[in-house]
Amino acid sequence: MQIRFSALDLPTSGTLVVFVAEDLKAGAETQALLSKLDGLERAAKVQEFTGAAEQTMTLLAPAGSALDKIIVVGLGGETLDVLGWMRLGGRLSALLGTKADASVFVDLPDGQEGDPAKDVAPMLAYGVSLRAYTYDRFKTTSKKDGEPATAAAGKGKGKKKPADPTLTLLCAEQAAAKKAFQRWQAVADGVNLARDLVNDPANVLGPEEFAARCSALSSLGVTVEVLGDRDMKKLGMGALLAVGQGSERESRLVVMRWKGTKKKTSKPVAFVGKGVVFDSGGISIKPSGGMEDMKGDMAGAACVTGLMHALAARKAKVDAIGIVGLVENMPDGRAQRPGDIVTSMSGQTIEIINTDAEGRLVLADALHYTITTYEPQTVINLATLTGAVIVALGHHYAGMFTNSDDLAEHLTAAGEASGDQVWRLPLGKPYDKLIESKFADMKNTGGRSAGSITAAQFLKRFVGETPWAHLDIAGTGMSAPKTDVNDSWGSGFGVRLLDRYVADVFEGK
Repeated sequence: MQIRFSALDLPTSGTLVVFVAEDLKAGAETQALLSKLDGLERAAKVQEFTGAAEQTMTLLAPAGSALDKIIVVGLGGETLDVLGWMRLGGRLSALLGTKADASVFVDLPDGQEGDPAKDVAPMLAYGVSLRAYTYDRFKTTSKKDGEPATAAAGKGKGKKKPADPTLTLLCAEQAAAKKAFQRWQAVADGVNLARDLVNDPANVLGPEEFAARCSALSSLGVTVEVLGDRDMKKLGMGALLAVGQGSERESRLVVMRWKGTKKKTSKPVAFVGKGVVFDSGGISIKPSGGMEDMKGDMAGAACVTGLMHALAARKAKVDAIGIVGLVENMPDGRAQRPGDIVTSMSGQTIEIINTDAEGRLVLADALHYTITTYEPQTVINLATLTGAVIVALGHHYAGMFTNSDDLAEHLTAAGEASGDQVWRLPLGKPYDKLIESKFADMKNTGGRSAGSITAAQFLKRFVGETPWAHLDIAGTGMSAPKTDVNDSWGSGFGVRLLDRYVADVFEGK
């Protein structure tokens, strides 16, 4: 869907959306329009429409108008904040669909706060951009009538590619609204990039192909470096390489650097993502039911990639490093076995108890490499790490573990402001004892009890004193519940959260 901004004038075609508060209170321009409609009060009575939040009412356009219809959307009696306008934009996208042009009359009723041009219209457009995302790359027939999708898209004989529908935001200061939206469009594009990566099947998106998608960010000014098996072996990344040794595909470590300040000696903020492009469980193979979802076990790496896109596209005033460890965990004859002992880049040894506890091995080397190479002031990692976090928190919050109270506060606030919410879970010595090994420095799993916490304790051993947070996004990064702004299996969780964190903490926005 294309999004544009125009003056606060009545459109000449398509569907028009207007807003009213409770008791049909409307802005002056909206009230003038509604006063021309015959039977407005009767229609509201018949449809039991009062202007309450999330209520909608469809009306015929006025006589002589070229409009198809007018949709009246209730805002209720409370003032919407910017997050509320974003969510409303998502609901509008779902309501309007993607088949026809529509316009939104951004004229606020009394009592609604916020600048229509700088806050309301851009956030509505932001919500529309997020909710309008679809993943139909491999669809060969349309849902409507079984017609080949290639033909419907203009690739078939005698067919023309249909024009993308346009949603126009009508507001008094359209130029200011368009400028304000550029920042949010960059973030939406980053979220949708992450969704694409999570939704792509593993036979299409292996470590090499994922690395190529990261390299494409160079067009935005991101410096990208790709390390292969030989490079990582020289660095001593025995933990990461052990995970991928059962796959025919080589592993990759990708470093993405965005220099958004002019400071020559500033320490960057670093983001590290687990990128297991497919997780069979290895020798400790997973049950077959639902294993297809393990194409999404790289949602942490997808988030980091989408975030780097967002920061570069909006020219964020921050120095940021994004690092993703990309592997495939397969049960080949060369695969690591339970009982094996591997040596991480840090020199610490790890006894493999379960080859399905592989993501933490990838992150162990990626975190150590990040901290020792770039000396970041803060490092945040994301991973679909444990099913246990879903048992604890369900699919609505990501689990947050951190050695810094300040970082916990910042991430919690950013989650509340962005809609990607996190919940802090504990770390402590009693949990750390659960990963002690008889034969090595540690073992890679502490058993069923407190599985998310012992996984975080494992990672904590590789970060030293650097302020660090681990976000377990197993319940939110893939197969998450549908929301006002997400209708995709791969949600892109974390991009909005970390973009807001960067804006609040490093840019002062």
